[in-house]
Amino acid sequence: MADHHDHDHYKEFDYERVTSPMQDVTTGQAVTGAVIALVGIAIAFGLPLVL
Repeated sequence: MADHHDHDHYKEFDYERVTSPMQDVTTGQAVTGAVIALVGIAIAFGLPLVL
């Protein structure tokens, strides 16, 4: 069987790779995301209930 882990083109990006859960999130970014989510929920559920 071929060992696909020996290819150099896969290894050259290992040190630059950062996934989203590993990145730091500031309090301001979390609050902004929560406000946007609440506005979206209000539009998605509140607007049809009002109309």
